[in-house]
Formats: sequence, structure tokens, C-alpha cells
Amino acid sequence: MTIDLKVHKAPRLPAELVDSTSFLLKRLGFSAKGRSMAAFEQAGHNPYHYAVLAALDEGHRETQAAIADALGYDRSQLVGILDELEEQHLIERQRDKADRRRHLVELTPDGRKALTKLRLLSKRLDDEFFAPLDDAERDELHRLLLKLAERHEPRCAPLS
Repeated sequence: MTIDLKVHKAPRLPAELVDSTSFLLKRLGFSAKGRSMAAFEQAGHNPYHYAVLAALDEGHRETQAAIADALGYDRSQLVGILDELEEQHLIERQRDKADRRRHLVELTPDGRKALTKLRLLSKRLDDEFFAPLDDAERDELHRLLLKLAERHEPRCAPLS
């Protein structure tokens, strides 16, 4: 008895879709997100944890509201993310003495260590995903994407 081990290749997408730059960006975005979610989960985190820790590391986004606004997260969604980070002892929250309605958030030493590891993970993911491009092509792609992001996602615009 012979076992047929044919490798099934996914059928090519319609040319009309592949010719669309927006379509390619969406498909690549889905692919990058899927890879990222899997890698971060394997490390015991998720990309939302990384984003919050990175925002906190900048030092000027210390309230829950400021973090949510900076990252474009729903404030109630952020509370759940902060709960997870606090359970892992990566952040600390406390009431603002000047305004009891607000919670101040800061990185713990363990949070700084986790952020260092997550930065390395993110860099590795970028290096793997963009491996087909040389350094000049990667720089050019980043420049072009940043130009689009500055127009369509104002939080990506340079500080003035």
C-alpha cells in the first residue's frame, strides 16, 4: 500500500485582489498579527502587554486614561490588560493622591525586565517577517508606511 503524501498548495488568490495594495496590506497585517500573537503567547504575554509596558517606559503616560488614549484602547479593555500585568507583578497601580478618581500606573523592576525580553521578541519577529527585504528596502518600506500612518493614524505623527 502506497501512501500519497502530496503537498497541498493553497490556491492563488484572484489577481484583482493581489493587485490591490490595500488588500496586500490587510493580508500581511493578518499574517503578522497571527505570528505575533502566537509568539507572545508562547512567551506568556500578548502584544497588548508589550504596548502598555512600552507606553509606561516612556514615563509620561502614568494614568490609566492616558495609556488608553495613547494606545487607542477602550478604557475598559485597558483595565483587563492592567489586571493581567499587575497579577504578573509587572506594574503597580495606586490611587492618585491629588485626584482619587484616577489610578497611577508604573513599571516594576520585573516589568522592566519583561519589557526588555518583549522588545527582543518583537525585533526577532520583525527580522523573520521582513527577511525577504534587504536593509535599504526595509528602511524604505518603513518610511512609506510611516508616511501613510501619519495621515491615517494621527498617533503615529511625529511630536511637534
